Amino acid sequence: MVDSSELLFYINGKKIVERNADPEEVLLSFLRRKVGLTGAKSACGGGGCGACTVMVSRYDHSQERVIHYTVTACLQPIVTLHGAAVVTVEGIGSTKTKLHPVQERIAKAHGSQCGFCTPGMVMSMYTLLRTTPQPSMEDIREALAGNLCRCTGYRPIIDGFKTFCDAQSSGCCGSGKCCRENGAEDSNDSDLSEQLFLQDHFLPLDPTQDLIFPPELMIKAQQRSGHVLCFRGARVSLKAPSDLPQLLELKSRHPEAPLLLGNTTLGPNLQVKGQHSPLLIYAGRVTELSRVEWSKNGLSIGAGSSLSRLKGELERAVQQTEEELSAGFRALLLTLQSLAGKQIRNMATVGGNIMSANPKYDLCSVLAALDCTLDICSEDGTRTVALDEDMFRGFGQTILRPEEVLLSLHVPYSRAGEYVAAFRQAQRRELAFSIVNAGMKVSLHGDANTIESLRIFYGGVGPTLVRPALTCQRLMGRSWGEELLSEACSALTEEVRVPASVPGGQAEYRKTLALSFFYKFYLYVMEEMRARGVSGARVPEEHLSALTPFRNQVPQGAQSFQLVSQSQSSFDPVGRPSMHCSGLEQATGEAKYYDDLPPVHGELFVHMVTSTRAHAKVINIDPSRALQMPGVVSFISATDVPGSNQRLWFNTVEEIFTEREVVCVGQIVGALVAESRDQARRAAARIHVTYEDLQPVLFTIQDAIKHNSYFEPKRKLERGHVDAAMETAEHVLEDELYMGGQEHFYMETQGLIAVPRGESDEMDLYVGTQHAAFTQELVSHALGVCSNKITCHVKRLGGGFGGKVMKIAALSAITAVAALKTGKAVRCCLDRGDDMLITGGRHPFLGKYKVGYNSDGTIVAADITYYSNGGCTLDESAFIMDKALLHMDNAYRIPHLRGRGLVCRTHLPSYTAFRGFGGPQGLTVMESVLYEVAVRCGLPPEKVRQVNMYQGDLCYTHHMQAFCPVDMLRCWDQCLQRAGYESRLRDIQHFNSQNRWKKRGIAVLPQKFGVGFSKGFYNQGAALVNIYKDGSVLVSHGGTEMGQGIHTKALQVASRVLRVPMSSIFIKETCTGNVPNAAPSAASFGTDAVGMAVKDACETLMRRLQPVMDKSPENSWKQWVNEAYFQKISLSATGFFMGPPTDVDWEKGEGDAYYYFTFGACCSEVEIDCLTGDHKNIRTDIVMDVGRSLNPALDIGQVEGGFVQGLGLYTIEELHFSPDGTLLTRGASQYKIPALCDVPAEFNVHLLANAENPHAIYMSKGIGEPPVFFGATVFFAIKSAIAAARSDTGLSAVFPLSSPATAARIRMSCEDQFTHMAASSTEKASSPWCIDV
Repeated sequence: MVDSSELLFYINGKKIVERNADPEEVLLSFLRRKVGLTGAKSACGGGGCGACTVMVSRYDHSQERVIHYTVTACLQPIVTLHGAAVVTVEGIGSTKTKLHPVQERIAKAHGSQCGFCTPGMVMSMYTLLRTTPQPSMEDIREALAGNLCRCTGYRPIIDGFKTFCDAQSSGCCGSGKCCRENGAEDSNDSDLSEQLFLQDHFLPLDPTQDLIFPPELMIKAQQRSGHVLCFRGARVSLKAPSDLPQLLELKSRHPEAPLLLGNTTLGPNLQVKGQHSPLLIYAGRVTELSRVEWSKNGLSIGAGSSLSRLKGELERAVQQTEEELSAGFRALLLTLQSLAGKQIRNMATVGGNIMSANPKYDLCSVLAALDCTLDICSEDGTRTVALDEDMFRGFGQTILRPEEVLLSLHVPYSRAGEYVAAFRQAQRRELAFSIVNAGMKVSLHGDANTIESLRIFYGGVGPTLVRPALTCQRLMGRSWGEELLSEACSALTEEVRVPASVPGGQAEYRKTLALSFFYKFYLYVMEEMRARGVSGARVPEEHLSALTPFRNQVPQGAQSFQLVSQSQSSFDPVGRPSMHCSGLEQATGEAKYYDDLPPVHGELFVHMVTSTRAHAKVINIDPSRALQMPGVVSFISATDVPGSNQRLWFNTVEEIFTEREVVCVGQIVGALVAESRDQARRAAARIHVTYEDLQPVLFTIQDAIKHNSYFEPKRKLERGHVDAAMETAEHVLEDELYMGGQEHFYMETQGLIAVPRGESDEMDLYVGTQHAAFTQELVSHALGVCSNKITCHVKRLGGGFGGKVMKIAALSAITAVAALKTGKAVRCCLDRGDDMLITGGRHPFLGKYKVGYNSDGTIVAADITYYSNGGCTLDESAFIMDKALLHMDNAYRIPHLRGRGLVCRTHLPSYTAFRGFGGPQGLTVMESVLYEVAVRCGLPPEKVRQVNMYQGDLCYTHHMQAFCPVDMLRCWDQCLQRAGYESRLRDIQHFNSQNRWKKRGIAVLPQKFGVGFSKGFYNQGAALVNIYKDGSVLVSHGGTEMGQGIHTKALQVASRVLRVPMSSIFIKETCTGNVPNAAPSAASFGTDAVGMAVKDACETLMRRLQPVMDKSPENSWKQWVNEAYFQKISLSATGFFMGPPTDVDWEKGEGDAYYYFTFGACCSEVEIDCLTGDHKNIRTDIVMDVGRSLNPALDIGQVEGGFVQGLGLYTIEELHFSPDGTLLTRGASQYKIPALCDVPAEFNVHLLANAENPHAIYMSKGIGEPPVFFGATVFFAIKSAIAAARSDTGLSAVFPLSSPATAARIRMSCEDQFTHMAASSTEKASSPWCIDV
């Protein structure tokens, strides 16, 4: 065999020849670091988010055509691309040449906010159009299912892309006005608009302009080179045979070498776990592994065929084959449709899924149930084995000998009398590993429908595939009926033993699912028997809902806003839905983030070394082994900090590097500097730290309460006389609510580039921060230099949500110390796992309350104590607790109200700011109070809310801040009206009465949210505006662009004042050298502060120019500017906004904490599956008061994105910590944010008309944070649905439900015979897999 080391492929039509290709290098790093194409983004590193999506084209010999498909570049080794053509977002269009219609439409439909996910979205849609020029909405849904977005809420992305569908398939009647729109009070229809963008001048889709598959590659593919390719890297070699004999010979010579195909299992192990093998064998060129053959017995598909290929073959077979024969295919398709995203299905192979021997991979349980067989071959010959429980020896282990290769899978047709079903339940319905999966098949014989064969397989209830063989044997010969059901469940309860130590925990829930899945199967067979005419028995009508799976739908809805006055100039952009000013650049991949900046000559890379103990004394740090590794330059720790390693933060000391004692797992003890990212990462793992464990070790809120471990200050607010009033109440309720934390999961992880300038101690930082001034301050403090020597540059952030305020400053200080020590530019870019470990997230909260109330639902008095888990350092926890207390009243006037706030000091990574900043936690506990009072009074929750609301024109909060609730009440009334609440409530009650296993719930909540900082000195803004002689304008301000559109709104303000088009105005970056001492972009106050400052500067300039303009009114703007220059009139001005003097006197418990309040109301309807805990978000209606919107498109986008982020907070996002305090959920595969499938099927957002806010820029209101809380409507709707399920079994509507309302919590709250059977037979763990912190 001849070896070749030349790699040939194409990128965007350009030939690439690599003579020393490294098998460890993936396409993403090759594109970004060697080719200089940074459009594809690095976000998760594990194929779980789609930000790095690109299109791959290659000639497929088995199909004899060129195929186009998406892949995640972070998992695609470049050596597997030999003979392929890659197209990235840069290759389809640009602002410099010509946009592709996909790029144009996502930008103009406002589908790009922070923009970090946008190139991946574009490439998923572009690839779909290459294969399906006129897609259906289902095609779009499937294409985007593997792409995550943390900003938009997905709706505007869909709106942009559905313009490629015809009107019928896009779900639009094409009449011009949405048929779903209801009338609204206070405004005429002519005053409202639902058109956020115009489609009139969209570029047409022209497939003739697409890049063709390179003829050279076509010729080479058809010639079919027969030699083995060999690629050698520094650590790993890879051999790529071209046919089966070569592959078998290689496996015989190297039996321990892993077989590589899609790289969706080996890739994450390498990227995340650091595992590697010295030799890999790539089998993707072996055509025998990709063959697909249909015979009279069924389908034989090569082990190297992708899951997408399998799915396509099955879809065609289902359409062409009679229903009874294709029953197994349909069950398999049901699983494939939810398995991963399209990119991963395109890469992952049939053989890889099976041979991974991972029980959470869904296929094996179904394939085993279907009696599938495997053809296994080696140089000794071929053998056929059954795919069943005996195939797997343990987790990750099969019966194949090391030299053997899985050749193909055979999936038989179903036979008469066979009934097949597949089940799975995951944390998220798509793009998530299953918690438990199952495949079941029964063969029934004769008129009595006796069991001839029964095959049941479970994944996720043990270390490998589980078959309850005794149960199956016991049921043989039995008739399929109710007696069998009871016996089967008893037998399964005894036989399916879920170990308490099962990875992922939730043993009791997993066992409940095993029983519930069989019950679903029992009902399915009963109903199918009736449909086939072999049985007259009927499933009770109310039980049939158990058989209807939730269908993932593309979100649709209406968005409305008030038009600007007809008297407003058509050139004035304020109040109009303008596109994000960087939208097109974000859609083309031209927009630059910190890690997109080109390498600085000689730059180095830094990787953090973190503690592995939660509470311990550091005895010694030994970097000697690491320093001997290739490419390693230096190790830095506290002793290398030339300035101060410590800073005083509100009477507590916080360290950059730990010096003597670690107080959490993930605390930074040092940093490793090397010549490459990979070298730094590998060397950091070699740092040896010696610890001496210390006591106590506290992780949970309960631990802290027990040990009285709290940060100062402890807060208290009180209004009225709570204790005395409690005595007068008719009823008293005591309860509590726990809310889990939340990971920011901004798409762009934290990092920066520190560039020393080589003179006068100057250093430039190109950093992703929301608070450049604080980063500047901390870096100068660490380096021991003045702040004027440190300049922070922020172009844009790929999402922030409060997480890039505090921790990025410490990371910047470490990187700057490394740059100073080495004299080189140093780049820091946290990978997703380290980002989640180090940077913290939203605080877990426990709210304990005692409430006095009357039978009519009136709350007389409430006493609430809030506990937050602050982690190991104070960070911003005290401010967050303040906000929770200041929002505890929400929309309700409770005459006697007391709140206490305690921040628990624990040994977890410090929690920090997160969008809402304690507001959602404070509001949710109060809403729990209202809900529980309603349940106990037997009243509708919305009636109890309404009776307790603030009323009138002037009210005072519990901290004695005056406000007018009129617009809040208008939002509430309009929300009820637009949602059709009363009629839908009746429909839900009817639905629940007719369905036992599916229940619906609905909830509507009001909101009053304070905008601005309660610390008044933060309420300031500054700007610098320069006018150049050509008439162009450069605006600088202190705000950070992170997707919220602050730059766009600043341009709109400047355009109005200067009376020049937005296209003549530019914002380059946020820079501490231009605008000093800026406040953080947070608290929904950015536009308020920046907008006023820009307005002030522009008005100053206009006052200077006015005499020139008055003298020559006929001149143009450029002429006026030139004349002013010649008259020596300054064309540069600063602007400043001194915001309100907000403050709270905590001793008195009163003060004007906020600039003003943003109001809103939200109504959500859900449906739950009582047997699995799955839920579907059916519809959400939001009415939001944003004053007079500066930009309705951006404001509606913020409302939708905030709501969907809140949806995650309250339903699926769950952080897991091990009993030793280690964060277990450290990546996209373990931590799930909402995907497209989670967005309500109908999602309507309306901005309140005729609302004004005299306090802020042009009567607008801040809107970034408030919508997050509206995710609580889904939580309370779920709780209502659970109560309906419990009612059917005579259980109380009073029950505990913590947030998030995950599938496990929903299922176990719907108590029934299956949960009771599981509870009584599940062993209790001596140590839980994870803890509630």
